[in-house]
Amino acid sequence: MNQEEIKKILPHRDSMLLIDEAKLKDGIAYGKKTITGDEWFLNGHFPDNPVVPGVILCEILGQSACVLLSEGNESTTPFFTGLDKVRFKNSVRPGDTLETQCKLIKHKGVFYWAEGKGFVNGKLCVSAEFSFALIKES
Repeated sequence: MNQEEIKKILPHRDSMLLIDEAKLKDGIAYGKKTITGDEWFLNGHFPDNPVVPGVILCEILGQSACVLLSEGNESTTPFFTGLDKVRFKNSVRPGDTLETQCKLIKHKGVFYWAEGKGFVNGKLCVSAEFSFALIKES
């Protein structure tokens, strides 16, 4: 999926749509985000030593996981409900391409639990378990 196809699943736009491409294969969502250095979140994090903030890495994982719910969940909006076991292992910097892998681990009603990992050049940078709810649009 390219960004236009991703926009059919996610309500995020402009500077908050944080995945460039995604695909679903064998129950695993794969996503990619290339950090150009022009992103708004790098302006002050940190001057002269830009590093992608951890909260942004978690958002990228969450957006990647939503690709898993692309079928049968039209007219819903995904909302984060929790983050657990978050670990940051290596920094993500301008010029890096973060590649994500996410899979669902549980589902109950409108609530979904997933786990995800993000890698740069095969090195683990972030891992987390997280949950979100799919809320029907009004």
